[in-house]
Amino acid sequence: MSRVLIQMSMSLDGYVAGPNDSEVSRLHEWAFSEDEVGRKVLAESQNTVGASIAGRRTYDLSIPWWGPDGPGGSSRTPTFIVSHTQAQEMHEGGVYTFVDSPIRALELATAAAGKKDVDVFSASIGQQLLGAGRVDEIHVHLVPVLLGGGTRLFEKIGDDQIHLALIGVEEGSKATHLRYAVMAGK
Repeated sequence: MSRVLIQMSMSLDGYVAGPNDSEVSRLHEWAFSEDEVGRKVLAESQNTVGASIAGRRTYDLSIPWWGPDGPGGSSRTPTFIVSHTQAQEMHEGGVYTFVDSPIRALELATAAAGKKDVDVFSASIGQQLLGAGRVDEIHVHLVPVLLGGGTRLFEKIGDDQIHLALIGVEEGSKATHLRYAVMAGK
């Protein structure tokens, strides 16, 4: 059975992007550097994820790097973009499907993933799915930098506490990789 994962790189002060969407590449150095732990964590994710969900802002900022193959690269993982409008320019043969709600994106991504995981890597969409009780795990790639502002990962999750259980920690040279299970009924 597939799991729904929020998987994000985050600064020590809780930001997934700096002011005006800056510093995003700094937050992802762990995945593309000589950090063996980071490369292992990335490879494991690419092997277990069967579909991805992102928001329109993430798509617009990332499409120059993703290209038509999407965030999964050569594995061409189906990627569902939550947006009220279609992108102006679409890559022919791309892996992207635009949908108008996080729940619809989750339904389609779960079907596309089969037994593999669904990866959510958009702060806003992750917050909405977490608040709706639809997230199984949170994977944070904690980068040792203080951005001082920008987009927070857990800004709008509601008033109820969400309890987590630590299920894994891996220390790399560029990030500490934390995995938490979302506790049901807490």
